[in-house]
Amino acid sequence: MSRAPSTLMTNFSDGNIIDFIDSKNVEIRNDINHRLQMHSSLVRRLSFERELEGHQGCVNSVAWNSSGSLLISGSDDALINIWSYSSRKLLHSIESGHSANIFCAKFVPETCDELVVSGAGDAEVRQFNLSLLTTGKPGENAIEPSASFHCHSRRVKKLAVEVGNPNVVWSASEDGTLRQHDFREGTSCPPNGSSHQECRSVLLDMRSGAKKSLADPPKQCLSLKSCDISTTRPHLLLVGGSDAFARLYDRRMLPPLSSCQTMTKPPPCIGYFCPMHLSDRRTPSLHLTHVTFSPTGEEILLSYSGEHVYLMDVNTGGDIVTKYSVDDVSEQYKLVPTTSRTTTEAPAPQVFGKDIRRRRRNSSDMLSKCKELVEIAEASLRESKNYYGIEACNEVLDGNASVIGPKLRHECLCTRAALLLKRKWKNDTHMAVRDCNKARSIDPSSFKAHFYMSEALLQLGKHKEALEYAIAAQLLAPSNTEVAERVISIKEHLAAAEAEKSNTNVGQSQSEARPGRMQTAIDVLNSDAPVDDVRSREDSDYEAEVELDFETSVSGDEADSAHSGPHINFRFRRRSDSARESSCTNGSCGSTSSSSSQNDNTSYQPETVVDMKQRYVGHCNVGTDIKQASFLGQRGEYVASGSDDGRWFIWEKRTGRLVKMLSGDEAVVNCVQCHPFDCTIATSGIDNTIKIWTPEAPVPSIVAGVSVGPEMADVLSAMETNQNKLSRNRNVLPFELLERFRMHEFAEGTLHPFECAQT
Repeated sequence: MSRAPSTLMTNFSDGNIIDFIDSKNVEIRNDINHRLQMHSSLVRRLSFERELEGHQGCVNSVAWNSSGSLLISGSDDALINIWSYSSRKLLHSIESGHSANIFCAKFVPETCDELVVSGAGDAEVRQFNLSLLTTGKPGENAIEPSASFHCHSRRVKKLAVEVGNPNVVWSASEDGTLRQHDFREGTSCPPNGSSHQECRSVLLDMRSGAKKSLADPPKQCLSLKSCDISTTRPHLLLVGGSDAFARLYDRRMLPPLSSCQTMTKPPPCIGYFCPMHLSDRRTPSLHLTHVTFSPTGEEILLSYSGEHVYLMDVNTGGDIVTKYSVDDVSEQYKLVPTTSRTTTEAPAPQVFGKDIRRRRRNSSDMLSKCKELVEIAEASLRESKNYYGIEACNEVLDGNASVIGPKLRHECLCTRAALLLKRKWKNDTHMAVRDCNKARSIDPSSFKAHFYMSEALLQLGKHKEALEYAIAAQLLAPSNTEVAERVISIKEHLAAAEAEKSNTNVGQSQSEARPGRMQTAIDVLNSDAPVDDVRSREDSDYEAEVELDFETSVSGDEADSAHSGPHINFRFRRRSDSARESSCTNGSCGSTSSSSSQNDNTSYQPETVVDMKQRYVGHCNVGTDIKQASFLGQRGEYVASGSDDGRWFIWEKRTGRLVKMLSGDEAVVNCVQCHPFDCTIATSGIDNTIKIWTPEAPVPSIVAGVSVGPEMADVLSAMETNQNKLSRNRNVLPFELLERFRMHEFAEGTLHPFECAQT
């Protein structure tokens, strides 16, 4: 059975907008404007409306004021522009005085939109009073900041403000600190006459807070990339940076503000968030570029460099969200997983009266539709239409737990696992492992679940575990020739690997006395092979087994430094070396931790982490480290993100279904911000302009852009290209390794910044 892609999906859950209005079935507790702002019929009609011109560099930040009447933007040109929403005109252009790229600009709440703040690559946070401006022309608005805080030592990447609080702003910096600036305590930092280290504004000291993996204790500096404060529970603070883990803090439980003169241990957080399959990745290139709360404060979005966007539940009580421990990471591959990891379904919302009767009538129709979608997915598997089959399964599995029974759910999970294994996009294999484990929990004697699990483990290079599942599948279906051949193939592979290992050990023992040549950075960069040439895997999720450390030094004589440039020393080591080095003492391994703190690490107990709820695929986040992922609308029904291919993507939050792909930039889209009340979205990126998007298209479609060309016709082709970029990114020098080669760390004129350009 073959179906056209357009007929694969069910209708959107919000139905037809005309029927919705005619029915007047509006619940009292929900404002009708909230439900209509991002209605599916409007989202699918989003199209380019207007381009806002006024910057001379990449636009790294856009944000609306609370009423939606104004838009603020910050750029590489160090200008802060204020735009009118109603007229789409530039009202003010402020020469901020920042000496480097502006990465964030916001309105200070409850100030009648007169106060704005900015954070930049010069490590400064500045506040400006718009009431002092007399004209909107650039060059005539070089006003002095009303407050200036320069206590950070590295780039300020994100600012956070609290709804209803006009006195405080928070700044997240790559120096590993999150600082709290209170305008009531002064307008400069540090106070006049004091030393640089005496500024007591550090709310979070994360300079020894980064983790290489869930099992490792935090030791490295967590370069903060993003932060957010919940609008519904302002005491909750979310941060993300140079490792894979987002952290949730309760500001009421944090210690008093401190100075940065003495490095302190990171305070305990109330929640760790990371997809399980990313919690054991030790590659330095894996980091968060953006974290944000949903409008309701019940969910968060995490956007990863070289990865996808992930949705997670926020429940500090821990009764609804899915959590895992360090033991669960390895046990997910075992034939008999432990039962320590539990998933509790969120309680269904209470409904009364005619809603109950309506849902009963619709349940049988929905069950029939789900069965039809599973049939379509199975047909897609036979016809290698993997993407459409996965989308059909997503529609069945997400949000229909009360409609479909365990048998249909099991069948759909196995089908989606098979489709994911055939598609092989980034982390598809790990998603297949999740589906197989869920299917086995429904039916422990499922042949399909065991067979597909063996295939997934083979793709991950876990041959011993794959053999166990293949043998189990063979016992369940003795007459199946395919699984019998797989068992024989895996056994032969393991035997060959064991023989090769024996020969390698003999060769190494014979050549231990001969010194080897150290592999240089040039060797790695010029090589077409993966960094780890000892073994190779076809799996796109494979990460190099080599860690790379580097040191930079600049001569104290600025004149000499300007001619010779920075001295760069690279050191390559394998992961096994890392374990040996962790036992070094007295700072011989370059660690700032004392021997006592290292003794504490021996008894370190890894945290329990919240796992992913949904992932959103199709875009590419590699070239910049300021790429956002945002909720759209006051109800947050949709998720959007920019991409390195100049497009931006919109997904349905519940199912992960791609709803819209729009062409919004010549190179890269970084920022996507939805208007507070209207179905209007502002985007920006490498271009010098801001794009405004409104639902003005005559007919709904999945593609739109400034200029729709042939390249926009094939959505799947664009998504596959982005996934190939993500997979190839594992063999290039990680972006984090370039972070220290910045303008403010070297003598003036020696290097040029490349903040927003693709790496």
